[in-house]
Order: sequence, then C-alpha cells, then structure tokens
Amino acid sequence: MSELSRFFGVVIKMFHDDHNPPHFHAFYGEDDAIFDIRRISLLKGKLPPRALGLVTEWAAMHQNELLDRWQCAQAGEALQGIDPLE
Repeated sequence: MSELSRFFGVVIKMFHDDHNPPHFHAFYGEDDAIFDIRRISLLKGKLPPRALGLVTEWAAMHQNELLDRWQCAQAGEALQGIDPLE
C-alpha cells in the first residue's frame, strides 16, 4: 500500500493491483474508510464527520490525479504523492 497524501490527521493510501471499482483508503485515528474515486462517495467503513468532509473535499479537488494513480497501481507502477489539503 502506498501513501498518496496526508493532511489534518488523515492519511490517504492506495493498494497496488486492488479490486474494482477504482478507490482509495482513508485513515483517521482508529477509523478507516474506502472511497469510490469516480463518484467521490463512501464505499465502506466510517470516518468522523469532519474527517469525512475533508476527504471528500480533497478527493473532488484531485479526482483526475486519483484516477491516474489508480491506473498506475493496476499496472504495478510506483505511485507519486498528491498534494495535501491546505
């Protein structure tokens, strides 16, 4: 699993050769969740409301980059980081 970004206590990661649909994992303290990249929606898990809002905002800003990283991950390539939410 590669770390893509880190902001306000949230860590965003993506697995290589993971299952569809294109998604990423978000971790915040003891909580974790999986987000659909195309729909910018929660697929599984939970995050506190504030963290959920931050992840959703960040993902919407970086949707194209996330889809690019997904393609790289599926091809087994190294994943570059994505700018954090500021």
